[in-house]
Amino acid sequence: MNLLEAMRIYVRVVERESISGAARDLNIGQPAASERIERLEKHLGCRLLLRSARAFNCTPEGATFYERSKRILRAVEQAVAEVSNDGQDIKGTIRIAAPHCFGETIVPEALALVRATYPQLDLELVLNDRIVDLVTEGVDISFRLGQLGEGAFIAHQLGQVGRVLVVAPDYLTRHGPITELPDLIKHPFIRVQSMFGTDQLPLRHAETVVESAPIRTAIKTSHWRPMYEMILSGVGIGVLEEPACVESLSDGRLVRILPQFEVLPFDLNVLIQAQRPLPQRVRMIVTMLRKCTSEMLERVHVDCDVMTSCVERCLGDKVAAFQRPSLPT
Repeated sequence: MNLLEAMRIYVRVVERESISGAARDLNIGQPAASERIERLEKHLGCRLLLRSARAFNCTPEGATFYERSKRILRAVEQAVAEVSNDGQDIKGTIRIAAPHCFGETIVPEALALVRATYPQLDLELVLNDRIVDLVTEGVDISFRLGQLGEGAFIAHQLGQVGRVLVVAPDYLTRHGPITELPDLIKHPFIRVQSMFGTDQLPLRHAETVVESAPIRTAIKTSHWRPMYEMILSGVGIGVLEEPACVESLSDGRLVRILPQFEVLPFDLNVLIQAQRPLPQRVRMIVTMLRKCTSEMLERVHVDCDVMTSCVERCLGDKVAAFQRPSLPT
């Protein structure tokens, strides 16, 4: 049997939680996909998936095999990309879609690296917060935050985009500290229209416990930049993606609210059309984007955590002094 092909099908089945969905992505028939999984399990001598009428669940062996298979397939893709072409003959146009905030903060640096590596390649960047269908929109590569949605595509996970609940220090000076979850509803919340479906902010505590805190939406925008500017100017509080606020946290123009809680991050995937064979220029660009984007996100996340901690320490005495009652004169 073709073990690499079987691994690729198995990984896609696990990620899509559906044999039919994986088959569509890989442009093969569902019976063929099911037969490959069965042959793979027979070859390995163990069950990989526990199948019921409604869902798939990995066995312990299946979960281990999934993680190992992803690493192997990624290594194979990178090896092929490195030896198949030196990049000098990669020409044509690549159309890339991304959501606004991520597309304005992280993607430009990534595309600069791509252009430097493949100078004969033309790039088109389309920014839109709605889910873009790759085929109907004529997009070769799409960055997608959150849920993958429906469609015929192949997704590669890049990591997560962190989000931070922030406020301007001047706002706290005028309105007082925010130290407990119930405090949030007392303050005007500024958000992008598509960010939260309700006036509930999901927050994670102690890594596993997720709580929903009520918020009072005062201003909604269709783009992240006005939200950022209004929070920065002290109009209210809000949630920003880490790449958008790392500099403001570093220089103290923004501070983190309730640092003991974490706003749930967005999963980030890069999507390509489920076509075979995949154009070489798309394959090579995706390989590069997967590497450099993950590194950029990790760098921003580390910087954001370190800088937030530094600012919190610097402001600690001021906040404590603010909270202490004044002595009678």
